[in-house]
Parts: sequence; structure tokens; C-alpha cells
Amino acid sequence: MTGATAVAATLAAFGADTVFGIPGTHNLALYDALARQGTRLVTPRHEQGAGYAADGYARISGRPGVVLTTTGPGILNAAAAAGQAYSDSIPLLLISPGVPTTHPRRSTGYLHETKNQSAAMDAVCAWSHRVTTVAEIPSALAAAFTFFAEGRARPVHIEIPADLLDAEGDHTLPARGGLPEAAQALTGAGRVGIVLGGGAREAGEAALRLADLVDALVVTTINGTGILPPTHRRNLGPALFLGATQAWLKSCDVVVAVGTELAPSDLWTDFTYEGTLIRIDVDPAQTTTATIPITARAESALPVLATLVAKTVQADHAPRTDPDLPAMTQDAIDRHTRRTGPDLPAVTRDVADGRGAAVGHAPGTGSVWPVITDHRGEVSGRAALAEVTRRIAEEHAALAEVTRRIAEERAALAAPWRAELDAIAQALPADAVVAADNSMFCYYGALAILRRRFLFPTGFGTLGYALPAAIGAKVADPDLPVLVLAGDGALQFSVQELATAVELGLNLPVVVAVNGGYGEIRAEMTARPMTPVAVDLHAPDFVQVARAFGARGVDHPADLTVEIGRAFAADRPTVIVVQEHS
Repeated sequence: MTGATAVAATLAAFGADTVFGIPGTHNLALYDALARQGTRLVTPRHEQGAGYAADGYARISGRPGVVLTTTGPGILNAAAAAGQAYSDSIPLLLISPGVPTTHPRRSTGYLHETKNQSAAMDAVCAWSHRVTTVAEIPSALAAAFTFFAEGRARPVHIEIPADLLDAEGDHTLPARGGLPEAAQALTGAGRVGIVLGGGAREAGEAALRLADLVDALVVTTINGTGILPPTHRRNLGPALFLGATQAWLKSCDVVVAVGTELAPSDLWTDFTYEGTLIRIDVDPAQTTTATIPITARAESALPVLATLVAKTVQADHAPRTDPDLPAMTQDAIDRHTRRTGPDLPAVTRDVADGRGAAVGHAPGTGSVWPVITDHRGEVSGRAALAEVTRRIAEEHAALAEVTRRIAEERAALAAPWRAELDAIAQALPADAVVAADNSMFCYYGALAILRRRFLFPTGFGTLGYALPAAIGAKVADPDLPVLVLAGDGALQFSVQELATAVELGLNLPVVVAVNGGYGEIRAEMTARPMTPVAVDLHAPDFVQVARAFGARGVDHPADLTVEIGRAFAADRPTVIVVQEHS
């Protein structure tokens, strides 16, 4: 199996059946392997568009979006989309070739040569990793999918040297990384070894429990010294660099490495292990060589792993008979179920019965309800009911006032575009999604008025997001009504993706609000104060642009609601031009 087929097979194993990208000289082997695998290949007109489309796909499908680029300028073109996904916590997997393994990492004139593209992508991703062997490819990709499932979803970049894509190599597709898979591997193993590094310092007790369950010996790195009692029968101590220790590890069916880089400074040799390697580390980049990668803190993962193993393994040290959830999980359940206020059904029942317990409990109970007493110092049920009724009325009045103020602020924000927004709102089906760009029409107007699900580039604040994100959303769910909103400045960042939407036959209404430039920046310049410069743009004839790409185009329709309805019924995208009054 080649490196390219390893990529295709691993993506398929993790359910990734759609890839957004552009073929180039250095990724042809990947495209060939993916096509043979039956992967759907969507070709935007720019790598940034590929990234935004994968972002929209991920937001709608709930699955990671996959981007495939070529080297150098290809992957760097997708960097803005990666930055947006990082800001919005979107699972995005970016795969790119890199310079060959034999490249000296200096200027040689190699096509698309970049000094360090992996480091460049690391600035806008959760992590970026360059593999060094064909065998590492499946594990690196598995580490990314594990990270998406178990950590904060953010983009990951995997760089594969171009020469590895056609190279043959021996490797095994990893399990779908996670604690259940690790537990299954351990329960079926004949001999198990555990390696503890400095990152396992808070997990010594759980490590010993796991070792007891699977009858394992434990070796530590230098930084792991002291995690276990030095005289414990299972502790081999800081002996990872010894030949005898490494020979024993090679004889193990499964090795669990926790909180360690397994670095040359720990091993002192070029140690290789051919069995099932489970790696638990808070840094996902450290788990890329694992058969089963688990991205988590050792003190969080090891107790859970031991509990899962204990369910099926009979050991001398049986799992505790009290709830076999880790204490941290049980504490969370306790916090969730712990009563923090009065029993409201009981309160209601007591009010109906005229008992004072309806509004008051004995001192020290922590009740948020006051005790109401009559002239004899006894609790009065009627007085309590009257007090509760009064307070409820006050709360309703306060809520009504807040609601009124929110409505006023929304109306003020949306005032310049209110007629257009009301027309759009009437045209949107109940399940519609709005893909909006970073334009005044969108973040002042649409977000205030259109109460629909939004795809919007918050935080990082890129321009040109809406159209390609809408394309990705439609690829994820072809029957989903999706409408694009953008200003004329923002749309010109990605207007070429109209060709992609036409090619895919997507019925996207694209409403573009024209104000002849970058309206927000113009307003900020005026407010400084300064004379606005470099913000007034010549707006193209968007209707003619749309038609040139094969889309429909409508200029300032008399009835925007009707025109959007027609766009939803069309077999291609429709650009609808409206005038912005900001």
C-alpha cells in the first residue's frame, strides 16, 4: 500500500467520504487514490473557498470537513479558512503534500517550495504535523479524528512529504482511536507494558490499577521517576533506556505510553515497536505514531480506561464495588442532581393547601424563598400566596421590559435595511440556513432580524466566507434551504465560487447588498476622525457576473420575497442585487 492509498483508506475508515480541494502537481497520487476509493471530490475555484466550503460542510453535517491542497501556495491559500475554523471551533482536517523527505530545507528552487509550511499552518491550527514515514500516515490521520471527537474541535493540518505518496510501506490502519478501543485491545492482550512519562505524574494510582487489571509491568522515563512507589512490585523504575527493558517492551502485545514523547533522549536508541501502541497525551501531535491515539490528560483518561477494562477482566485487584465511574464523573453527576433550590412541585402543592411551607422552610435549609408570618408569628398560607403572586408579576414586568429594549435595539441596528430584511424573512422556509458574510448588511441587519440558523465567520472575521460556506452546507444536505447574504466588498473575495455552485447545480439565492465599498471601514475612518481613503470600490455588474458564470442574475427586484422564492425553486444559483443604504 502506498502513502496515498493509506490516506484514502484511513479517511474512509473514519467515515470521511467528501473532500474539498484542488488538484496540483504534488497531490495527484492522492487524487488518484481518493477517486479509486469512491470519495466525493468537490473542486472549488480557490483553496480558500475549499476551506470555507469544508467549514460549512462541518457545521451542517456535524462531521469534520476535509480539505486537500497542493504544496506551498496551495495550503497557504487555505490558511485564512483554517484561522476562521480555529476561531469558531470547527473540525477541519487539512491535508497537503510537503517537500520530499530528502529536501535539504533550504532554497533549492523546488516547485512550491516553502521554508516550513507545517510551522506556518501551526499558527492557525490546533496543531500541524509533518509525517516522516508511510507507516506513520494512518496514525497521524487517526490522531486528528480522535482530537476532533475528544478535544475542542479545531483545525488540524497533516503534511505528507511528496515522495511518500507514491512510496510503498508496511502499515496497519489504526483503530478509531478512543478509550473503548484501547480497553478492547488490552483485554485481549497476552502481555502488556506500560510506559509513564512526566505527563502521567497525577495518574500514578490509576496506572497501578490498570497494571493490576492486565498484569502489566510499568517502566518510567527520567521525568516519570517517582510517579509510582519505588518498591512496588510492578515498577521497573526509570529504565526505559536499557536494552533489557526495550527487549521486554518489544515482546509485549500491547504497550500503553502515557504522557511521554518516547523521545531519543528517553530511549537512547532508534527503538521501534511493532505491536499495538496506545498513546495517551494531552498534545495530539505526540499521538500520531499510535495505533490507538487518545488525546487527553493522563489523570482524566487512565481512570476511565481502567474502569472499562475492569468491566471485562478478572484480576486480583477487582474494581471497586461502589459506582465504578471515575470520581470526577461521579462528582459531575452529583453536582448535576444536587438540589439548589426549593422543590417547585411541593411549593405549588403547599400553596394550594394553604401551608406556610409553600414560601418558607425552616432556617438553615438554604431555601431561596422567604418565610411569611402572620400577626401571631405563624406562617400564613394566604399571605405567602399573595407574596409569590406579587413577585411573579414583578418578574413578568421586568422580562417584558428587557424584551422591549432588545426589540428596540434590534430595530435600530437593522433600520437601514429593514425593508429588504423583512422581505427576506418572509421568503425563508422554517428550516432555512443563512450563510452570512462580514458585511454591515449581515452583522448589523440580518443577525438582528432574521431568527434563523446562521453560518457566520465570527472572531477571526474573514471576508468571502458566505458563498463557499453555503456550498459546503448544500453538499452536506442537498435538501436544506440555504440563502447567502453578503456585501459587494465581501462577495468579491470569493465570487468565483459561483462557478462551483453552478457546476454542482445548487439552488442558492445569493443576496448582495451594494454600497460601493467597505462601508464599515469607511464609517470607522469617519469616526476617528479621518478622511476616508481606499474604501470606495467600483462594484461590478453582479448580474452580468452571475450570468457569465452560468448563474441567474436579478437587479433590484420589485418583489424581493417573490424573487427569493424563485431562486429556491431554480436549478442553479441566483444572484439578487439590492441597494444598501448604510
